[in-house]
Amino acid sequence: MSVFQNMGITSSALTTQRLRMDTIASNMANIDTTRGQYINGEWRPYTRKMVVMQPQTSSFSSHLNIALGEQAQQLNGVKATKIIEDDSPYRLEYNPDHPDANQDGYVQLPNVDPLKEMVDLISATRSYEANVTVFDASKSMYLKALQIGK
Repeated sequence: MSVFQNMGITSSALTTQRLRMDTIASNMANIDTTRGQYINGEWRPYTRKMVVMQPQTSSFSSHLNIALGEQAQQLNGVKATKIIEDDSPYRLEYNPDHPDANQDGYVQLPNVDPLKEMVDLISATRSYEANVTVFDASKSMYLKALQIGK
């Protein structure tokens, strides 16, 4: 295990949580965007995006060494694998004066719920702050270890 492996794990979490916060910001920015995609000759509203995360996988050789008992199981951090679209239905709002209203006067609005986005944002922010604290603690430990040799 590398001395700086915990900093690598923490930095992967920081990167992933930052992507999550950026995705939430995009969702909030497009909360009223009725023309998100042009599909088959008609406009569709913006669709909420979500980040899918999973543990980082090791290389084949490290899996083989673990299986042979030559190496202990390693922790590898987290990574964002993809950004998916939420398949929940769009909101309908009655506004017959809107340029994107249908024949009945209803406008399709994005499936972005501001309360859900704020909860996700608070969760991502707390996780980011916790990982910054871990990174700072690790850095402080390494600096103290370097001072021992003086």
